[in-house]
Amino acid sequence: MGARRILLDQGAPVPLRKHLAPHAVSIAFEQGWEKLKNGELIQEAEAAGFSLLITTDQNLKYQQNLAGRRLAILVLMTTSWPRIEKAVEAVREAVDAAGAGAYSELPIP
Repeated sequence: MGARRILLDQGAPVPLRKHLAPHAVSIAFEQGWEKLKNGELIQEAEAAGFSLLITTDQNLKYQQNLAGRRLAILVLMTTSWPRIEKAVEAVREAVDAAGAGAYSELPIP
């Protein structure tokens, strides 16, 4: 899969951005979406043409009806940047594997 537009939500560590080249990575805050709730954030991200949302919100699948979405969602199972940084290759693989509308959770050791 080629380069895609990725959105990091408020809980995802910003330094992850530099590890996801060649993808175009934006931060919810930069979009002015920091106050949006999950359902609104997903809608806005889809409308803006993002193909993947990276989040650390482990409750997302219980709070939102994800059926019929085009936006893929990748949940990192920690907010700890030092832990995520050590697993950045696994994050890249999960990003590359996430198809349209897919939901996946990535355990981070």
